[in-house]
Amino acid sequence: MLHCAPTSFQLKPALAKIVCEPGWKWQKREKPLANYDLFYVWSGSGEVKLNGVPFSVSKGSCFLFKPGDYTSATHNPQKPLVLTYIHFDVSENVGIVPQSYRMLKETVDFEHLLSRYVRLFLVKTFAAEEEAQLILKQLMIYLLREDLEGPVERKVSNQLTEAIHEVANYIRQNPGIAHRVEDLAQRAQLSPRYFSIKFKELIGSSVQNYMIRTRIDRAQHLLMHAGMNVTEVADALGYRDIFFFSRQFKQYTGKSPSEIR
Repeated sequence: MLHCAPTSFQLKPALAKIVCEPGWKWQKREKPLANYDLFYVWSGSGEVKLNGVPFSVSKGSCFLFKPGDYTSATHNPQKPLVLTYIHFDVSENVGIVPQSYRMLKETVDFEHLLSRYVRLFLVKTFAAEEEAQLILKQLMIYLLREDLEGPVERKVSNQLTEAIHEVANYIRQNPGIAHRVEDLAQRAQLSPRYFSIKFKELIGSSVQNYMIRTRIDRAQHLLMHAGMNVTEVADALGYRDIFFFSRQFKQYTGKSPSEIR
């Protein structure tokens, strides 16, 4: 479903977020499912059978039932299931399809998308179908990413990578600030020592060298394209000593600032 256009997702009127009644059960049908059904458990406990295979379900349990599947379910009346279900079809060749079942550990973004999808149809909302198609595509990408990127430990690694790259981008956006490693580490919600280690590992440079390199890159741009002289550039980038700026600039570029200008 990765390469399917959002407009190929055909929405069905069967969708809801519900709290199941104590006596609720999902009887096995004589005929298999005729379309896709995204089925997510917000809370409660129970059992879902997919093509005869039982799955214990609780918060984070997520199924993508496919056309041809046979399904049934029961739950604990003392811990009733709270579910979202979304039925849909796809009008083109789906290619890669998410796995039928997984237990989501990071649920906030996924649940936000589910809630938004259902809310679109509670009232008459402008362009609701178009937005819902986009959300379905996002939901399928989320599930495919879960399948392809592996277990939770890998996800933690991805979150760390994103945090480090966000800080690196922050440094590049603000080259004139005298960043402290302690402040940058706090931005990434890491200890200064661990932040410094992971920054060098992921970015390929120490924090200090990256800050200098970023500042010199910005200095080159200002000298070449902004019409600023050496003193103005040094001042704009936080250098109090123009001679120190010139030495550092030549150390990193092989040329003096005046040569570049």
